[in-house]
Amino acid sequence: MPTKPRHLILLAACLLGLAVLAGIAWRTGAFDNPVPAAVGGPFQLVNQDGKPVDETVLNGKWTVVFFGFTYCPDVCPTTLQAVERAQALLGPKAERTQVVFISVDPERDTPAQLKTYLAGAAFPKGTIGLTGTPQQVAVAAKAYHAYYRKNGEGPDYLVDHSTPAYLMDPKGRFDRILPYGITPEEIARQIGQAMG
Repeated sequence: MPTKPRHLILLAACLLGLAVLAGIAWRTGAFDNPVPAAVGGPFQLVNQDGKPVDETVLNGKWTVVFFGFTYCPDVCPTTLQAVERAQALLGPKAERTQVVFISVDPERDTPAQLKTYLAGAAFPKGTIGLTGTPQQVAVAAKAYHAYYRKNGEGPDYLVDHSTPAYLMDPKGRFDRILPYGITPEEIARQIGQAMG
């Protein structure tokens, strides 16, 4: 059955409307980043020296924020090692960066445990380790849309958690996701690109 001209006109009008909406979305940056714009926000935690810290710890430097735990067998040490190598590749620009490691295992990750763990030679020097009460950690994770959940029982339990790191600008604003598994070279390239 042949298509009627009226149907063709309606179809063309719908397609034109979709094209206009897509153009508006593209111009406003709706497709730039799949992560919600409201990444980051207020938190109250303690650092590896037991001192209270809030979100202002991000101010003044480009910050790689990563959620993990010190008993993590693979993702956390791999990510921290990659960031350490990326900082070496950044050269003098590395002085404008810092790393913040937020524990999602407050039950075991005391300030002292964080301090010992982050002193590892393969990890970024000067990494700021943060922990707190379960409620405080939950608030911080929610602000960053970070997922975590205890997995298992007994002293050797694991914690399932989201794996990306978050690059925040010197005003503490979200810039971009650094996906898990990218190379140190790519991490350095993205941080350098963000710095301009």
